[in-house]
Amino acid sequence: MKPKAVIIGAGFGGLSCAVTLAASGWEVTVLERQAQPGGKLQRVEAGGYTFDRGPSTITMPHVFRSLYELAGARMEDYVQLYELEPRTRNVFADGRVVDFSRDTGRMQEQVAAYSPSDAARLPEFLAEAARLHQLSGKQFLNRLLLSWKDKASPSLVRDLLRVRPWLNLQQLLLRYFSHPNTLAMFGRYATYVGSSPYQSPSIFAMLGHLELQEGVYGVKGGTYSLVSGLVALARSLGVQLITGTEVTGISVVSGAVEGVETTQGFYPSRTVIAGGDVLTINRMLLPEAERPGMTDRRIEAYEPSLSGLVTLAGVPRMYDTLLHHTVFFPEHYEQEFKDIFEHRRPPQQPTVYVCHSGYSEPGMAPVGGSNLFILANAPYLSPACDWSSETEGYGERVLSVLESRGIDGLSSADVLQRYTPQDIARDTLAHKGAIYGISSNTVRQTFSRPGNRSKDIQGLWYVGGTTHPGGGTPVVSLSGRLVGEAIAGNM
Repeated sequence: MKPKAVIIGAGFGGLSCAVTLAASGWEVTVLERQAQPGGKLQRVEAGGYTFDRGPSTITMPHVFRSLYELAGARMEDYVQLYELEPRTRNVFADGRVVDFSRDTGRMQEQVAAYSPSDAARLPEFLAEAARLHQLSGKQFLNRLLLSWKDKASPSLVRDLLRVRPWLNLQQLLLRYFSHPNTLAMFGRYATYVGSSPYQSPSIFAMLGHLELQEGVYGVKGGTYSLVSGLVALARSLGVQLITGTEVTGISVVSGAVEGVETTQGFYPSRTVIAGGDVLTINRMLLPEAERPGMTDRRIEAYEPSLSGLVTLAGVPRMYDTLLHHTVFFPEHYEQEFKDIFEHRRPPQQPTVYVCHSGYSEPGMAPVGGSNLFILANAPYLSPACDWSSETEGYGERVLSVLESRGIDGLSSADVLQRYTPQDIARDTLAHKGAIYGISSNTVRQTFSRPGNRSKDIQGLWYVGGTTHPGGGTPVVSLSGRLVGEAIAGNM
């Protein structure tokens, strides 16, 4: 008889774990409360425009490819990725523009237009980013840390010291650069894990190597095609995916999991993998007496990551300024993070990110039109911000930023939809509406996240952005594979 596992949630973590276990001979059932799989990534079609509401910057394609290889399949038979060059356009308040590129010389020329000294130091910074990336892959990204023995291994401690955890990202950047444009451009990498460059550890400089040298990728048909591909792969392996079914409780007997209660009945299993937010799973699905290692008080002690206000705009015109990925920076970058993490309010001068996938694939919008996914950082849910009254004002502020940079006509778009932190919390049960789980604003929350295996309940595992190794689409997918391999290897 095949061993059996039940997975809560059909996001990237849950789907990756399902594929890994099924490829190892397990009988797997995935339960998803939303009507469609994908977690925070959903496809929206309206007025002839196609949008991906959720992650849009894709790196580390080998993570996705490895899941297909586990199943003896070719990724290209399910989903096609294409490398973006330039990767991302960075537009600054002073009008300067830097297009991220694999060509370091090309980038140096653009940076030199406003700071020759920063341009000269760029190769040194990229060498440092490559070093941090190598150490991260060796010790953190590609292994689980399930015990204190794992966390206290001499090689791990040695390499942790080599990434200088006492330095925050901004402090590291200041060793190489001085101009506000360059500092903001590379400091933004902290937001990839929902954090502040003025607080998060310097290891996130590794994303400079990951993007510039290893590449940023588009996905044919939109980023949601990554979900569709994994769903098809999972089903080809016999995975049962049930949507529109909410898990209402995890059944525990004598300290061991026995299955899950749902709106459609009981699913028995002695192995349960929670693909939703670790903090939400514990708070909503387990009585506090069953989880002494994750009490309500401890849950509240974790700082959530930043959230975001999403605007989907289908506009019957094109914009010369926009590439597939474009970022518009404010004049004073640091104030944005003070607003979000200190005052917990929408920033007065937000950075605005625009994904125009129709730039690479014209079929994503009507001829001559643009399908714009617009994201502005926002605070996680708290009493300091009431989204029922803040949404319109902040949404208009975001559009006015783009209007001032030449991206006009948005207020009269064919399609204009907004999606708030409150909506994220409602649809995905993300703790306090945080996009990336917990923040990485401290060394502890970066390198010692909630574990992948429950300390309290035998047979209960966790995958996703709040647990190890962290947030971001490929990293969450990696957590699913690592947990699946650990479970299968224990049988």
